[in-house]
Amino acid sequence: MNPNLLRSTANGLTIGRALLGLPMVIALGQGQASLAWILLLVGGLSDWADGWLARRAGGGSIWGAQLDPLTDKIFLLAPLLWLTQQQRLPLWALWLLISRELLISSWRGGQASGGAASIAGKAKTLLQFAALLLMLWPQRWLPPQVVSTIQGLGWCLFWPSLLLALASASGYLRPKSN
Repeated sequence: MNPNLLRSTANGLTIGRALLGLPMVIALGQGQASLAWILLLVGGLSDWADGWLARRAGGGSIWGAQLDPLTDKIFLLAPLLWLTQQQRLPLWALWLLISRELLISSWRGGQASGGAASIAGKAKTLLQFAALLLMLWPQRWLPPQVVSTIQGLGWCLFWPSLLLALASASGYLRPKSN
């Protein structure tokens, strides 16, 4: 398949994911948990798909390498902001994540290659998506006790994702030895 078409499709998925953030937060704010959850799932799948397409093309564009992590930040921070506003996450945890994301985004901006994601950074994003999917599990899909357990599991996954976020930040910023 044409590498340029693969890269363009990957970039389109990245832009689409960024655009899903606002409707997801609106759905959460209006009590449409099922819609918000589906938008989150679609966004997570698009993150996987754009990476897969970029690898199939032999590597993504520098533009895509810079935009994809920024899109992930917008997309993941939106429901985290909502969870914090609902007092389901402590404000200090959100501030740590926002600070980390601003720091790494700034670092990436100074990298000629766009600052490729590390394995730890990719694992952090995957863990955050999983935690959010569980934390935002819609109440009406299952009995209340089951939903409570699922959401509690999401809460338990959030904390390792926060630790991984902080650990991966130090990995990005640590000087590389030649």
